[in-house]
Amino acid sequence: MTVPATMSCVQLTRHGGPEALVWRDDIPVPRPKAGEVLVRVLAAGVNMTDINTRIGWYGEGRAAGWSGQMGFPRIQGSDMCGRIVALGDGVEGLDLGARVICPTNQHEPTAENPIAFVSIGSEFDGAFAQYCLVAARHLHDVSASALTDIEIGAMPCAYGTAHNLLTRAHVAVGERVLVTGASGGVGLAAVQLAVLRGAEVTGQCSLAKSAPLRAMNVAVLGRDSEPPARSFDVVIDVVGGDGWQARLDALRPGGRYATSGAVAGPMVTGDLRRVYLNDLTIYGATHQPREVFAGLVTIINAARLRPVVSQTYPMRDIARAQADLAAGRYPGKLVLIPSESDA
Repeated sequence: MTVPATMSCVQLTRHGGPEALVWRDDIPVPRPKAGEVLVRVLAAGVNMTDINTRIGWYGEGRAAGWSGQMGFPRIQGSDMCGRIVALGDGVEGLDLGARVICPTNQHEPTAENPIAFVSIGSEFDGAFAQYCLVAARHLHDVSASALTDIEIGAMPCAYGTAHNLLTRAHVAVGERVLVTGASGGVGLAAVQLAVLRGAEVTGQCSLAKSAPLRAMNVAVLGRDSEPPARSFDVVIDVVGGDGWQARLDALRPGGRYATSGAVAGPMVTGDLRRVYLNDLTIYGATHQPREVFAGLVTIINAARLRPVVSQTYPMRDIARAQADLAAGRYPGKLVLIPSESDA
């Protein structure tokens, strides 16, 4: 396959607002080193994690990415569906032309930290470009899937996060599950995946954006409503902020609460007595073991569900796409398409 010398991309030049995103047409296409793969990006989902990384939210305002200090300029993009166009030395088990994805958070354990990870688009350049490099060990082949490039490009971050939340919380057939932020990317993914597991799901979200939930015959609770007490086995929460205690109180004794986000605010107030007196278990869910993401890949390759993609944008329109995401204008996922893509 012919690979050009230069490519188009969006570079993040510093932490800040959308003005920190710069379109470039003259960036050299990277060449894979040993163990690496060059992927032509077909579609790249838009996620809150990209916005949070851009503004330095993970470092509480300091210059930080997911796992620490970021280098600039950085090509962001935590979601990717792409096609392999070059293989570095020693790469086995992956073929030129294969359609691939990778997890956002990639497990790179150290002696000091067995759950250490690096994140695409944060610690190394990501998918907001025509091409990106990924370590071969983190790639998964999705060539067999009947899903489109755009649908698959919407899934790694949101659906990987949701699948990890449900796995950590041990969601099982017949359990009653409350999902907050259920019209957003991760929330709607958690609803779909929980239904796939045979759970009885209630989604909490804006009623104006609840149509995808109702289409799945999922119960809907208004965003500002208080969930009924002692009614759920599991709460999957990506909202945080006010109402956190009410979500804990919505759990039955012995219930499980899992979180991977705080779109309404990271600071919460609660009563620890209600946690231990009701034998509740709280899970934070960021680290994804390889086998968890591999389980999602199996679902993708079998096309057992289709993500809700509300809008697509040329990659050059990234600022508009991120503004739409931050404002919550659409349910489900938004996806960027690189120029010269055949997605």
